[in-house]
Amino acid sequence: MPSSLRRLARAVLAPVFAVTALAACGSGISLDEPIEGPVWRLVQLGDQAIAPGGDPQRDAHLQFDGYSGRVSGSGGCNRFSGGFSRSHSQLRMSQLAATKMACTDPARGAMETEFFQALQATASYRLQGPGRLALLDAGGRTVAALQSGTGG
Repeated sequence: MPSSLRRLARAVLAPVFAVTALAACGSGISLDEPIEGPVWRLVQLGDQAIAPGGDPQRDAHLQFDGYSGRVSGSGGCNRFSGGFSRSHSQLRMSQLAATKMACTDPARGAMETEFFQALQATASYRLQGPGRLALLDAGGRTVAALQSGTGG
C-alpha cells in the first residue's frame, strides 16, 4: 500500500478507534468479562438476599450461551430457556418458557415466580466486580443480582 494511502487510512480510522475506545471505557462494563459462559447463581432478588440451598443444582441460576443466543437455567423448581440479546449494557431476554413442575415448598415457588418476572423485566445489566452481575429494569433498578462460580 502506498504511504499516502496509509496516511489517509490512519487519518480516517484513528478518530473511529478513539471514539470506540472511549465509549467502551465510559460504559462501566469490563469488556474482558463477558456474561456468556459462566453459570450465574441468584444471590439477590429485588432487595432480598437469597441464601444458597443445600443442593446447588436446585438453586436459581442462569447461563447465557453466546453461540446460540440462548439463555437457560432454573428458577429453583422449574427449568427455563429462551433467547437473549445484548448490545453494550442493554440486555433482553425473550420467549422464556419453563417446565410446569409443582414446587413443594411455597416459599421457593414464590421466589421462582419473582425470579422469572425479574428476567422478563430485565432491560440492561451491570457488572459489579469480578463474578457479580446485576440485572436492571428499564428504570435502572436492580431486579436481581447473580454471582458466577468464579466470583468472590
